[in-house]
Amino acid sequence: MKTRKTPMRKCTGCQQVREKRDLIRVVRSPQGDVSLDRSGKVAGRGAYLCDDPACLEKAIKTKALARALEADIAPELYDILRKEMAAHE
Repeated sequence: MKTRKTPMRKCTGCQQVREKRDLIRVVRSPQGDVSLDRSGKVAGRGAYLCDDPACLEKAIKTKALARALEADIAPELYDILRKEMAAHE
């Protein structure tokens, strides 16, 4: 029996490669809405972050999240992402 290969993704904040299931996906929908995607299945362009607010802050500071999603992200959206991430802890 074959063992499945575990998908790996890089955190946009800390740049560490981890298993996909250990990361949170931030997605830009085809309509341009940016949101957290805990299921990993929402349609759109995605970027991954560790479930650590420090990684989110680092991605915001370096504008890595905006580059990865190829979208300008409003400051209010970052606040929403922070709240969603904090609510899940």
